[in-house]
Amino acid sequence: MTTSPARDVELASDLVVHAARLVRAVRRELELPAIVRIVSLLDEHGPVGISRLAELDRCSQPTMSSAVAQLVDRGWATKAPNPDDARGSVVTLTDAGRAELARIRRLNGERVAALVADHPDLDNEDLATAVAVLRGVLQKGSTS
Repeated sequence: MTTSPARDVELASDLVVHAARLVRAVRRELELPAIVRIVSLLDEHGPVGISRLAELDRCSQPTMSSAVAQLVDRGWATKAPNPDDARGSVVTLTDAGRAELARIRRLNGERVAALVADHPDLDNEDLATAVAVLRGVLQKGSTS
């Protein structure tokens, strides 16, 4: 099946919109703290400075400093002086933070699996296809 470039762009836009809506809906239903986003960024990028973390999250440095303080209070991250820059610090995910992220990802998976199971026109093959598409797009995007 061949589609036009305009239709491809429209479908790709729909993919982004619906993926974002799904993530927001699951987060709302599970009532997850906003700082979970930062735990996920630390998992993806490894230890980073607060300024870089703020840049990755597209927030201000003071906002990120506050969020990091919450992570440290919960035991999900540590904050240590940056050996390369005495003015900065490095934030690192802890084992407790990794465990919390694994728990949250499991809850997310359970919720999405339930949504698929409750949909009369979807099955696990559809879910597997959606995962393959998103994984493929993200892997291709990270190598270019």
